[in-house]
Amino acid sequence: MVLTSTATHPDEKDQSLNSTFASRYVRDPIPKFKMPEKSIPKDAAFQIINDELMLDGAPRLNLASFVTTWMEPECDKLIMASLNKNYVDMDEYPVTTELQNRCVNIIANLFHAPISEEETAVGVGTVGSSEAIMLAGLAFKRKWQTKRKAEGKPYDKPNIVTGANVQVCWEKFARYFEVELKEVKLKEGYYVMDPAKAVEMVDENTICVAAILGSTMTGEFEDVKLLNELLTEKNKETGWDTPIHVDAASGGFIAPFLYPDLEWDFRLPLVKSINVSGHKYGLVYPGVGWVVWRSKDDLPDELVFHINYLGSDQPTFTLNFSKGSSQIIAQYYQLIRLGFEGYKNIMENCLENARVLKEGIERTGRFNIISKDIGVPLVAFSLKDSSQHTVFEIADHLRKFGWIVPAYTMPPDAQHIAVLRVVIREDFSRGLAERLAADIEKVVKLLDTLPSPLTTKVAHITAITSETSEKVKSAIETQKEIALYWKRLVDGKRLGAC
Repeated sequence: MVLTSTATHPDEKDQSLNSTFASRYVRDPIPKFKMPEKSIPKDAAFQIINDELMLDGAPRLNLASFVTTWMEPECDKLIMASLNKNYVDMDEYPVTTELQNRCVNIIANLFHAPISEEETAVGVGTVGSSEAIMLAGLAFKRKWQTKRKAEGKPYDKPNIVTGANVQVCWEKFARYFEVELKEVKLKEGYYVMDPAKAVEMVDENTICVAAILGSTMTGEFEDVKLLNELLTEKNKETGWDTPIHVDAASGGFIAPFLYPDLEWDFRLPLVKSINVSGHKYGLVYPGVGWVVWRSKDDLPDELVFHINYLGSDQPTFTLNFSKGSSQIIAQYYQLIRLGFEGYKNIMENCLENARVLKEGIERTGRFNIISKDIGVPLVAFSLKDSSQHTVFEIADHLRKFGWIVPAYTMPPDAQHIAVLRVVIREDFSRGLAERLAADIEKVVKLLDTLPSPLTTKVAHITAITSETSEKVKSAIETQKEIALYWKRLVDGKRLGAC
């Protein structure tokens, strides 16, 4: 590569005659934590950063992530063309605002929101599901507080009931906005929230029960319909009106296409809000999320800011102010480009590739599959025998083949279960599924030839203990010899004195 930039300093005048990797900018280290004193050519800056980024994992082989890693070139062009648009400038970019509103309405209709054709859905685009959950949680908290104040009751100890398998963003919401998080513990063989136990934990201070449509642990959908039934009965008995929020970050763009008859959304009366990640199975690069409410009544108006939008009111409810427009535009592209048929085909293909991988893993005879058939297309599996080797060793060895497969322990009270999880995304082909299954089998066979880390550790401890024991024995013998020497010396002096 040849540098073509114009020299900006006298000592750079001959840089264009040198190759990039022979230039002093690439050979000499750049300060990591301070701004350099002088500018460097754009080619050199690019090369320095690009070289470091080569050490990152390959996104398409990152099977830990639910996040989209591939989009069509036409969408890439739209993204690049809109990178310099600040979404918050609604007066300047009215079309982008219109596209966001269209996405909200498409998603709300996909989730069976009870709105007429003349009505506009209530929702907003967010920076991933984390912001979406923060907004939904704030709406529940404010509605609960307003009602408690009107009733003359304390309103300083709100809580949310969830399963212990919730994503960390729920813990963030609870900590940041001073809400107690009451978690239903898991158990071996049942890795999602038990609706009955969740309803038992509901009290007068519960602002909502959060159900997950697609647990990050196993991909399983929680039983929102049963939760709705049990919570309806409790509300009747107590006079409360505890609502439900569905965290459909992973499953919101899966269930409508693979399981259309599954009732989990606004078809259930207590479901007041739903969040979904556009950058997961919404098939958009990170980071974009969406949150929609059942109706205007479920979003307190005091949380909504109203700005003038070309002579008309434009309500906005976000935690962020400035943010890019490109992901919103990309989401609209996917929704109209693929349509219901396209999303359905992609999700069916993901499910089929998950089946291929699952069968390949089962053929090894070494694993238990713990993910369910109905849920996010992923495969979660644990070792049948972990006495010699662990899933963490398997994950480490798979990296040598290029695969990034996460290994982790389950939340309380199932933390003694350790699993591997492979997320099947749109760009994970059948060929890759077959290759991964073959590589997993190779790793297992390789580990069979290696000593167990536990055995090695025990042997190491035994060796240290044995060595220490010998040293202790030697020291004791030495002490005995010293004592005998002094005894003889003292006895000899005594005899001499006599």
